[in-house]
Amino acid sequence: MTWTDRIGRRLKLNDLHILMIVAESGSMGKAAKTLGISQPSVSKAISDIEHTIGVRLLDRSADGAALTVYGQALVMRGISAFDELRQGCRDIDILSDPTVGQVTIGCPEAIASGVLGAVLVRFCTQFPRVVVNVEEANNLAHEYQMLRERKVDLLLGSITRPFVEEDLDAQVVYEDRPYITTGATNRLALRRRVEVAELLEQQWVLPGESILRSVLEEALEARGFALPKIGVKSYSAHQRISLLATGRFVSADSRSVLRYNGAASSVILLPVDLPIRSWPVAIVTLKGRTINPVVQTFVDCLRDVSKPLAIQNWVAAATKGEVVVHPLGQSQSARSGSTHVRGGRPSDRTPHATPDFG
Repeated sequence: MTWTDRIGRRLKLNDLHILMIVAESGSMGKAAKTLGISQPSVSKAISDIEHTIGVRLLDRSADGAALTVYGQALVMRGISAFDELRQGCRDIDILSDPTVGQVTIGCPEAIASGVLGAVLVRFCTQFPRVVVNVEEANNLAHEYQMLRERKVDLLLGSITRPFVEEDLDAQVVYEDRPYITTGATNRLALRRRVEVAELLEQQWVLPGESILRSVLEEALEARGFALPKIGVKSYSAHQRISLLATGRFVSADSRSVLRYNGAASSVILLPVDLPIRSWPVAIVTLKGRTINPVVQTFVDCLRDVSKPLAIQNWVAAATKGEVVVHPLGQSQSARSGSTHVRGGRPSDRTPHATPDFG
């Protein structure tokens, strides 16, 4: 296929757009209604593009129209082509006014209610004319298609090691890990040491399938225990923290949520000896896709806000005996591990917790 024979002079973007709408709606009639044109006009556009390409792109039937394998290939590339054109228009807007544009990010609820909240406050204050769209992506490994279909500019969440998605690029921002938590009125809250067996007697509230739950399960198995019976399964960090406040539940919450979610100010970290590992949280983007300047500015802001979560900061401070910031935001000696819980509780009644750097 040469450019002049089949693309440059004869393949029309409008016809390709009509084909994509037919594929999405499942019939020419529905596509015509969506586009606000007649069905014969849709049929002619499809016939023209099939004649130009030289293969059948749709299988027609009384039930509607479905893409052939050739049609699927063209539509997939068409999605990329239209996305690049949209990116071009957005880049032109940004070049004429660098404070205007939009960013679309996909992330789990725990990140949306934690570190991302702090990022949004700073970013939207500095760039009030940029619109940030946050899409739900609770299990990042299952949501990579959002990037491939160009529904988001980037994904933010936990990744596996090694990262094996050849068409995606992952840049680690920080390391996260869970802490065993409860409310201030729970009977374990004032204890200086809590045995694992005692935790199993508690009512637990945990997310469903997640990296946090998997890491907790690994740590318990290393001590010869199974995952405890879960009283409430909830992806909502806000809901889990609210249930902890009743004093009737125990949970595991990530360092990023505990540090950046304001509702976590009354959460107590329980001093439990568990070999808990950390996991990498990364910005994932599509290889070969141009990142526009506004998205890059958002990424820079994200990196800056999340610096306190960078694990190397903790390790460096620990080797020097410096004062570092506890996951909840309090100061603590990097060597002593003594945790001072917010809310004015006396330090001599405060539980001890030693961060584990995995």
